[in-house]
Amino acid sequence: MIKIEHLKKEYPGATPLQDVNAEIRDGDVISVIGPSGTGKSTLLRCINQMEKPTAGKVWLDDEEITDPACDMNRVRRKMGMVFQSFNLFGHMTVIENIMKPPMELLGKTKQEAYDNGIRLLRLVGLADKALHYPDELSGGQKQRIAIARTLAMDPDIILLDEPTSALDPAMVDEVNAVIKHLASSGMTLLIVTHDMSFARDVSNRVFYMDEGIIYEDGTPEEIFNHPKKPKTIQFIRKLFVIEEDINGRDYDITDLRKRIYELIIQMKSFGRVWNSTILLLDETIHNVLIPMLQDPFHIHVRIECRKNNVLLFFDYSGQAVDTASLIREKAAMALDGTNMDDPLILSAKVISTHAKEITWCRQEGELINRLQIEVK
Repeated sequence: MIKIEHLKKEYPGATPLQDVNAEIRDGDVISVIGPSGTGKSTLLRCINQMEKPTAGKVWLDDEEITDPACDMNRVRRKMGMVFQSFNLFGHMTVIENIMKPPMELLGKTKQEAYDNGIRLLRLVGLADKALHYPDELSGGQKQRIAIARTLAMDPDIILLDEPTSALDPAMVDEVNAVIKHLASSGMTLLIVTHDMSFARDVSNRVFYMDEGIIYEDGTPEEIFNHPKKPKTIQFIRKLFVIEEDINGRDYDITDLRKRIYELIIQMKSFGRVWNSTILLLDETIHNVLIPMLQDPFHIHVRIECRKNNVLLFFDYSGQAVDTASLIREKAAMALDGTNMDDPLILSAKVISTHAKEITWCRQEGELINRLQIEVK
């Protein structure tokens, strides 16, 4: 459907697109991911010619749309665009916003545009808002109206530029549900997104952009679980890692709990591992490490969420102590009921119950100890 060859876009002092090459097939749902500033949104704007490329060519079907002679108003009827901002007309009702483009650009009668607009409002779950004005709607509702307005032009492909980035978290799911419905219906979609969970769920392909190119192109399984190229590997690893430094006995784990919960939900493959992870963090930090360390101390916590497991790394200062052996020894005492008044025995029992594997090693530098726990 769309073919891109050697696309380049230069601005004064920056070249976000160096040499982009890709083919987008009918029915593809492609999420475009990557660090900020790597040309993701610029790519979409160049595809629909809102930005004129510095060099390169783009074809829609068999027509070169980068040709200066190409009638882009006609082409844009087949290529819808949904932006971060909703771009609704504030002085028009919802149904008028949806009716306006097909009446003006497709020659639809008022009745045809109205009937189709109501149908699309039902599709996005907002038929009851037809006579409301945009300022009476939530951000999520406005974005769903913007999608309905795009669909009113009956496009062959829709480009979505971070469609949920301007929304409150509570409104993101309602917009994502509409996009997922479009994807399941066979609509061709190209989506710039920072929501990796959504990209994993909705796409059949993922473009990772870096160095001004589509650095890696693959299925969600390939990109998120088995990336091949160095920068993709580095980017994906950072997505599913949380790091925290602890330098005081009054450390509050509340914020870390929240961040881990969001990460595990994003991975969508861990079931009840959340509870085990938090128990292991609480017991290890507050009941094992902090009591055994002398002030001043430094604990560096690293949580890695992988496809099939969660790993906890505790790097900490002080004397070299095989904490893994200590935990196993105390857990064994819990089994035979020895010294149950020792709080470390109870903590060791909890850790052993929720840990699949516990190891310790000595390192160089200030953080001489590394305790590694794999969550069961």
